[in-house]
Amino acid sequence: MINVNFRTLDLNLLRVFDEVMAERNLTRAARNLSLTQPAVSNALRRLRDVLGDELVRRSGAGVEPTPRALALWPTIRDALRHLQHTLAPSDFDPGTADTSFVLAMADATAAELIPGLVQIAEREAPGISIRVVPLTTRDPRQLLESEGADMAVGYFPAVLASLTARGQSGAAVPFETQRLYVGQYVCVMRRDHPLADQPLTLDDYCAARHLLVSFSGRPYGFVDQTLGTLGRERRIVVTVNQFFTAGRVVANSDLLTVLPRHFVNVTGIDDQLVLRDLPFDQPLLHVDAVWHRRAQHGHSHEWLRDALVRSAAVAFARSVIGQKVPEGG
Repeated sequence: MINVNFRTLDLNLLRVFDEVMAERNLTRAARNLSLTQPAVSNALRRLRDVLGDELVRRSGAGVEPTPRALALWPTIRDALRHLQHTLAPSDFDPGTADTSFVLAMADATAAELIPGLVQIAEREAPGISIRVVPLTTRDPRQLLESEGADMAVGYFPAVLASLTARGQSGAAVPFETQRLYVGQYVCVMRRDHPLADQPLTLDDYCAARHLLVSFSGRPYGFVDQTLGTLGRERRIVVTVNQFFTAGRVVANSDLLTVLPRHFVNVTGIDDQLVLRDLPFDQPLLHVDAVWHRRAQHGHSHEWLRDALVRSAAVAFARSVIGQKVPEGG
């Protein structure tokens, strides 16, 4: 057993260790730390000498941690974060900041969150700017990796499952997530639709003509995946890439669509629509914020995350209080 003299331990070695563990790649870790790769390698060598463990081994284009490194990392990571929050002076003053934030989200999510976020910004950070770009995928990791957006907000079940699996396997997890609110998808139709005055059965649902909100334009979504497990299918005759557009179309046609329940009340045409529960079990709608971990410690990013959480809390409470769209005919 190696006895570590904490009084003489260079804490910068732990910062290097944390970044290498997060990236599983010395080149990327060096870039994030503004160091050269030889400097990162030298720091790892010194930490190996101190701890008496190899810590990481070469593996393909990156490195693979040892069991000791995997055991040490959560404690070291949490300690470094705590120290940074405690000691580092904030370089972000909301009252004087002129930071620009880029958020990727669908129109339904933006309709819920952006009004509240703007109100918070007007009170606390009047100099910042917010740019919302379309969310065109259910997997925003490439967009975040390329710094095309500071944060993506939406329904990303496959992404969260992938990140959880990677974390449990000890692989690098370069993204962070935060749950903002939980909703539910419902079937939406015009008020005088032929199916509006009767229970919505699975047979009726599958026999109807459907409009799909598809970010990619592909005429197949998560509802179709669920129907496939039941040995059923539906006929999709129109795809659009906006929830607002979907609401407008079904209000003036015999098409059915699927929308977030909480979103319908902000469409402005909720009095023209009827909501019905889907005639099959569908997972809850989890709306999550996802961001790259390189932005994790930025004080401006912390403010943005906190503001989004507060906006989501207000929006969700408002949507629950304001449920007024009829559930039947």
